[in-house]
Amino acid sequence: MYLSETRRADAGKETSPDAPGGDGAPSPDGPGGDGGTPPGAGPGRAGPGGGPGRVLTGNVVALGLVSLFTDVSSEMVTAILPLYLIYQLSLSPMQFGFLDGVYTGATAVLRLVGGHVADRFHRRKLVAGVGYGLSAVCKIGYLVAGRSLPLIGLVIGLDRAGKGLRTAPRDAMISLSAAPEAQGRAFGLHRAMDTAGALMGPLAAFGVVAAVGGANDYDAVFVVSSLVAVIGVLVLVLFVHEPGGVVGRRVASGTYAASDRGRTAVAGDRGRGAARRPARERQKVSLRGALDLVRERPFRRVLLAMLPLSLATVSDSFLYLMLQRRLDIDAGWLPLLPVGVAAAYLLAAVPLGRLADRVGRSAVVIGGYLALLACYGLVLLPPGPAVLVAALVLRGLSYGATDGVVSALAGPLLPEERRATGLAVVQTGQALGMMAASWAFGVLWTAGGSEMAVKVMAAGLGVALVVAVPLLRKVRG
Repeated sequence: MYLSETRRADAGKETSPDAPGGDGAPSPDGPGGDGGTPPGAGPGRAGPGGGPGRVLTGNVVALGLVSLFTDVSSEMVTAILPLYLIYQLSLSPMQFGFLDGVYTGATAVLRLVGGHVADRFHRRKLVAGVGYGLSAVCKIGYLVAGRSLPLIGLVIGLDRAGKGLRTAPRDAMISLSAAPEAQGRAFGLHRAMDTAGALMGPLAAFGVVAAVGGANDYDAVFVVSSLVAVIGVLVLVLFVHEPGGVVGRRVASGTYAASDRGRTAVAGDRGRGAARRPARERQKVSLRGALDLVRERPFRRVLLAMLPLSLATVSDSFLYLMLQRRLDIDAGWLPLLPVGVAAAYLLAAVPLGRLADRVGRSAVVIGGYLALLACYGLVLLPPGPAVLVAALVLRGLSYGATDGVVSALAGPLLPEERRATGLAVVQTGQALGMMAASWAFGVLWTAGGSEMAVKVMAAGLGVALVVAVPLLRKVRG
């Protein structure tokens, strides 16, 4: 009921030029205002009639539900893959690192494709829907692949290709559905709902395996996972609408970082006039124009900062395997380790999103990678239950401080017509970096053991922070 009502409300605002703060009315805060929050209304609170200052728009909530169901589905499979590949198919750490890299990096190129196509044809919802649908179908593909390693690699690649297609258009829709000053909170809410799914996914996988009575019988997990993913696709189709109403126009014609000093450019009447023009009359989105985004110093600094940090990020699967082996935990309990990370992430996502809007998104991102570095240090300590819990909590906190906050940091630096493309550029760099990190970690583990591999990655993350911190501190957001 809430979703359908808020969706109609959002649609009404989109088609009503006479609404307060609409196309034909000046912003209550004057040109270049904060996106329509009336005087006296705090950030994230609805103005008269539920204006764009509201964070809990129907679109943000609906996209959160889509991600919740999709993450239940994805994490069901992710939770059992290390067991299936390492203990049933007997892969070496190097082989597992290769497949884990494919799992992470297969999204890279398609993130750019998905973002560019979504912007060029103004079909963010459609492109995201194709990505969600492809991932849903691929869950059944694991049944067809059986024990064939090449086929498993192909299914993993297609599954992650779906994620690559959907991520940038989805994040662009979130960014365009929230006021500029509420980006951190909107992404925090979305990531909290997304992580609620990540929390339920491993529990669901554990329950399904226990219910079918066979620790090695994962077919039921794949079937249930696919059905849950289909629910997510249906929510997207029924309740998410293409942004472009008051919120989208205000974000487009409001403030953007226009220089390395973080200056803001006010579009004013010219921006509002452009927003009133039909989509076909607006500036066309070309691939060359998308590449021009990298020339903007604030955006380029975010991109250059995220690349080395991603190159030094150990994948969660490797983290769980190391903790399981160092603490001598029975392999059957391995699917439950992601629950600790997801629980910490779930609790931290919204508060850290609010904190990012208040003190600066760059500072929160830096804190997130410091938490990751501390997590590496804990893994090297003598094993014990306290070390296990603290390492999982720190990993969850690092997600809460970086995952959605990076998009909230980069989004307002980009114009509306290239929002998905620009976010895709950042996410592609992150995906390629983490793919290389998985491959490198697998080689290091095989050559010198897991402890040596962690030490090398921790040192690399320390160097990456030295490079990234000065860049991020110059980005106001």
